[in-house]
Amino acid sequence: MSITIIVEGKNDRSRLRRLLTDEVEILCTFGTLNTLKLDSLRRKIGDSEVYLYMDNDSSGKKIRGVLSDAFPDAVHIYTRRGYAGVEGTPDEYNITQLEKAGLEEFIIYPAPSPFMER
Repeated sequence: MSITIIVEGKNDRSRLRRLLTDEVEILCTFGTLNTLKLDSLRRKIGDSEVYLYMDNDSSGKKIRGVLSDAFPDAVHIYTRRGYAGVEGTPDEYNITQLEKAGLEEFIIYPAPSPFMER
């Protein structure tokens, strides 16, 4: 089964791209959702398992609502209020959220810092 995560923008995608293997497709809404964009997303996603990871702001909540209707079986991933969206969420927190969503096998874990363990 293929995996697709939908995010709002290219910076969100870049942030997650370095944490996930290439097996996971990351698509962007670019902040707008109309019938054409939804149809395009549906075609690209096909029968993939869908995950929604939007910013925790009014725009992100609105987009999540529309995508929830379009992809009712989607798994929801949330960033913490106070972070500057998905792109501003620390990698450690993103990894925790991806693990909670069951995506451990696709996560590229950063190498431990040699200064951390002494």
